[in-house]
Amino acid sequence: MITDPLFYFFAVPAILIFGVAKGGFGNAIGVVAVPLMALAVSPMQAAGILLPILCVMDVFAIRKFWRQWDVSNLVIMLPAGFVGVLLGSLTFSYLNEAHVRLLIGCLALVFAINFWLKSESSTQQNPNYIKGAFWSVIGGFTSFGIHSGGPPVNIYLVPQKLHPTVFMATCAVFFGITNYVKLIPYFWLGQLGTQNLQTSLVLLPLAPIGVSLGYYLHKRVSVQKFYRIFNFFLFLTGCKLAYDGFVLL
Repeated sequence: MITDPLFYFFAVPAILIFGVAKGGFGNAIGVVAVPLMALAVSPMQAAGILLPILCVMDVFAIRKFWRQWDVSNLVIMLPAGFVGVLLGSLTFSYLNEAHVRLLIGCLALVFAINFWLKSESSTQQNPNYIKGAFWSVIGGFTSFGIHSGGPPVNIYLVPQKLHPTVFMATCAVFFGITNYVKLIPYFWLGQLGTQNLQTSLVLLPLAPIGVSLGYYLHKRVSVQKFYRIFNFFLFLTGCKLAYDGFVLL
């Protein structure tokens, strides 16, 4: 178990932020968790510690949004997400973290800026197999390494203008199932060793607290305000990822 107080100084807010994201404001803002924890440990160790906690968060999130997800989207997204996880596990040792961060950051920025430039009366999009499969593969792939699958998935889902609760429920199921699938390659790659699991156990009580706080805030925000807040955080996330990727090049 990690005993360095500096690690917990960064890990506690990181996990609470991810919990709030899963409980009410989309997984995009949760991508700050690994970079924040990586200020005290390596990014890959941070990701290994975080995964079991995310799996517990997913259980609470799915319970909060039970049966409110969009099945038509999940039928498209889940198989593609599994392909993305498989690609991530096979290329793990060759993965350039800087390039992944920079790519996802730039995509998130382009999407956020486009959202602000478009009129709110723009045409609502329907589920689309090609778009859904493409962005879900990217989401599964980027989720594997640094748990940053939120922005690609949101690029696909947000233009559909789903009700915020349906949007959150769909994300909860997609990332919940994807995260449990990720446990297999993470174990195989040695990311779930004794030290990481013990540290995850210490931080585990924060999981339901973060999700409950996010859900509480989610139920008190209007549809229009939800997407404005969501897009603002997506923009900040894009800035953070793009900057980190550029610095690491």
